[in-house]
Amino acid sequence: MKYLLILCAFLFSFTASEPMRVFLIGDSTMADKVSADFPETGWGMPFASFFNEAVEVQNHAYNGRSTKSFRREGRWAKVFNQIKKGDYVLIQFGHNDAKVSDTSRYAPAQTDFRENLVRYVRETRSKGGIPILLTPTQRRKFDSTGVFVDQHADYPAVVREVAKAEKVLLIDIEKESKKYIAAEGPEGAKKMFLHYPAGIFKKFSKGVADDTHFSPFGAKKIASLVAEGILASNEHLRSFLQKSSFSQKYVFELPNVATTAFKKDTFNIVSYGAVSSASKLNTSAIQQAIDIAAKQGGGVVRVPAGFFVTGAITLRSNINFHLDAGAVLQFSADAAQYPLVRTNWEGVDAIRAQSPITAIGERNIAITGSGIIDGNGEAWRPVKKGKLTPGEWDKLVRSGGVLDDKKDTWYPTERALKGSKMDQPGVIAAGFTEAKAEEIKEFLRPNMISLRECEQILLEGVTFQNSPAWNVHPLLCKHLTVENITVKNPWFAQNGDGIDIESCEYVSVRNSKFDVGDDGICLKSGKDAEGRKRGRPSAHIAIENCVVFHGHGGVVVGSEMSGGVHDLFVSNCQFLGTDVGLRFKTARGRGGVVENVYIQDISMKNISGEAILFDMYYQGKDPVATFGNGDETPKIESKPVDAGTPQFKNIFVDRVVAKGAETGLLVRGLPEMPIHHIYLSNLDIEAKQSYRVIEATDVQLSNANFTQTGDKKPELINVKRWKLNAQ
Repeated sequence: MKYLLILCAFLFSFTASEPMRVFLIGDSTMADKVSADFPETGWGMPFASFFNEAVEVQNHAYNGRSTKSFRREGRWAKVFNQIKKGDYVLIQFGHNDAKVSDTSRYAPAQTDFRENLVRYVRETRSKGGIPILLTPTQRRKFDSTGVFVDQHADYPAVVREVAKAEKVLLIDIEKESKKYIAAEGPEGAKKMFLHYPAGIFKKFSKGVADDTHFSPFGAKKIASLVAEGILASNEHLRSFLQKSSFSQKYVFELPNVATTAFKKDTFNIVSYGAVSSASKLNTSAIQQAIDIAAKQGGGVVRVPAGFFVTGAITLRSNINFHLDAGAVLQFSADAAQYPLVRTNWEGVDAIRAQSPITAIGERNIAITGSGIIDGNGEAWRPVKKGKLTPGEWDKLVRSGGVLDDKKDTWYPTERALKGSKMDQPGVIAAGFTEAKAEEIKEFLRPNMISLRECEQILLEGVTFQNSPAWNVHPLLCKHLTVENITVKNPWFAQNGDGIDIESCEYVSVRNSKFDVGDDGICLKSGKDAEGRKRGRPSAHIAIENCVVFHGHGGVVVGSEMSGGVHDLFVSNCQFLGTDVGLRFKTARGRGGVVENVYIQDISMKNISGEAILFDMYYQGKDPVATFGNGDETPKIESKPVDAGTPQFKNIFVDRVVAKGAETGLLVRGLPEMPIHHIYLSNLDIEAKQSYRVIEATDVQLSNANFTQTGDKKPELINVKRWKLNAQ
């Protein structure tokens, strides 16, 4: 009994371990905000989400405080009295210490400010706590020539000196935020701060231009810089940073996409003369509504329920183009409504018909709602006889248009047929001018939605269908959010891609459905020498909870990837009847590097070709034929490595289930540039041939189960460091 009592006392003397605590002390750039302050956000608010449940973050930062006033008001005492051994205290001041006119806050950099920092550090240590010093965040300020202007005087330097003297971890936010703000430039940097027109947020009903305090995006950016500094340190705190669902990455490393915000003012296109009709052209009325709204600071341009026919229209900054439920915006079949313009096609500069919806260099734009945008693509697209039933083919031929010499491809006009016989039709480098392009205008099919060099874009809720060429094409854009859209094209639509994200950065595609005639969700970055010269990768892209019902590929990278693709995150997607599931394609001459790709939780069914494909011999053909890309087996020969040699590397694929495919995994690299460092885990794939791997290095499959339903044996050809661990 005695021993039992001792044992019980021993056991009950222990309590549940307390969480590691992180105290934040500083000013308004760090502080928590109340809901009425939105969108103003202190960086301490998202910072807490970057740690796992074993960490408690207490944000004691407060608006307007300096090292002096924070202590004088008793705020430091509240923190100091709680500190226990192993707790961390992050200390960031400087903005308000510099306020010479306010004696309650002013602390000269070289004297009081320095002494106050030293006291915070030493007092933290006296309780067994661990101090971390942060330099103050930069403000957005540029001179008339666009050169960044520093406003912090000696304060950051003093923080650095104190950190060095006291042997404290320094996270140099001043340096890193300056680097980012300067790189973004005067306009791009606005998204970090509070720059909003009147009429959007209650607190800032008259508008706001604040270059000190952060937007939600800016706060998360600074919090990520702090987390990055912790990860790079030797502090124990780094082990508590929250891993994302992608095991190789932390939460703070995932793409941070800046969102849109619009005035509530509404401009109904009917008020400007638009009429619901099967034939009336409403181009001028719709464009007038957009232009007037833009001149008044933006707002919602509303397309009400009804059927509205229009020609090409152009979006402007701060416009939310909104289609009500029951609204159909049908683009005219008349090619004259789409003037020839200099643009970009399949990665090269070209002359094409203007897209039905265009935005160039605009900021804060959206297409939202529940309506339908129809591109009238049948007026533009050629159709191959082999893709229709005999009855469908006869009906199409009787409708008009012309056939090619072989009588197996239909074109809508003689000009479209003429273009099909030309070399590099419409390509500016091939000598095409607007006059020459006019002779083949219908061949120069436009992409339906063309967004070029725009920033902060939202596509939400709308159905985009029946495009002349690609459906949605953001090019050289930043901060694009795609949410809950539906993209549809006939399965036989030539170049009928769903969305082609080209040379874009910071993109989120979520909860969307694609049923198209070519690639479903595609990442590109320019073609060959022109793409390499442009040098703009597609990067920091998240694709989540999407379904592709039909298409040449589910999620596709390439083949125009000459500017590179990196930091791509794909999760929880389903491919149901696509030709290929995960499709990575390129060819000699492209150049560019595809790397740091993270894919997980993919389900596939009825894949005509490969479930997972990495191919450096793309031939521009439908991918359902032999060997992944066409009827011809390419000649395998080694060539010198040069600027046109592409690379696929550092690709992680986890948790894939595929029921029914021609080939489970096809990896086909170049002799001079094998595909390398590919990691696939937790695969359950049913296919006629399990895998075929050619010219590859460091390919690792773990917990991989292949159920082979055909006679072709798995193949390894010129593969080094191959590792397969089955279930």
